[in-house]
Amino acid sequence: MSTFIQKEILQELMSNEEVRMVDCRFQLGKPDEGKSQYLLGHIPGAVYFHLEEDLSAIVEKHGGRHPLPDIEQFKSLLEEAGISNDTKVVAYDNGEGAFAARLWWLLTYIGHEKVYILNGGFKDWQHVGLPVTQSIPNYKRGSYTVNIQQHMLAEHEEVREAVSAKTHVLIDSREEKRYLGIEEPIDKKAGHIPGAINKVWTKSFEDGKFKTPADQEKRFEDIEKTQSIIVYCGSGITATPNFIALKEAGYMNVKLYGGSFSDWISYDDNEINSINK
Repeated sequence: MSTFIQKEILQELMSNEEVRMVDCRFQLGKPDEGKSQYLLGHIPGAVYFHLEEDLSAIVEKHGGRHPLPDIEQFKSLLEEAGISNDTKVVAYDNGEGAFAARLWWLLTYIGHEKVYILNGGFKDWQHVGLPVTQSIPNYKRGSYTVNIQQHMLAEHEEVREAVSAKTHVLIDSREEKRYLGIEEPIDKKAGHIPGAINKVWTKSFEDGKFKTPADQEKRFEDIEKTQSIIVYCGSGITATPNFIALKEAGYMNVKLYGGSFSDWISYDDNEINSINK
């Protein structure tokens, strides 16, 4: 298996006790919408993980709008869902990709080796009439041992050093208008981290599914595969599809700036570039 799993394969695996599906549907600005959708209907056997309550920590002065969750709390969440180190985890959202990718990244970061994303998400699953239920599963508690993969994460100080020394390629995953500082609908400041290039995260997809590794290579062909890369977005969520796309394209040295731009601007002395500067 690669990072992704197709709906036909998942349908065959649904009854396997070693497989756990996780519904990650969410809507920014409507934090209750994803859970409501889950209750109305989800893939049989799936549990629900909330982006802001389960897959993020409480917002503080630094760390961004969606800080990484406390690892012990995240471990407990997994165990409550019956997830152990050997469990095959399939994450899905409504086809947007970013919310499932957040769980994929977190699980990979703590050392989980069997985590996949349902390509096309719940929307594609439902579109072809595959089984949906309102039944809430109850699983025997799992046991999880965390093995942090620190090489996947870039924190604020490392990003500052990378900007100063120009040692990394910085990739801003947001829409071009936000990258340029033309508009900023969410954060208090507009623009981008100095030196960053723009690779919009939605370009990872075509027709609601992740593009092929060959197509991802074309997206990033201006970046040498030997270079060290840090990807970021507004809060660390929509950068994860770019993280995955880079890994699928064969880039080895890729990190996610967990707090992303919303963390960067929380430090008053950090510079910001924009079209107006």
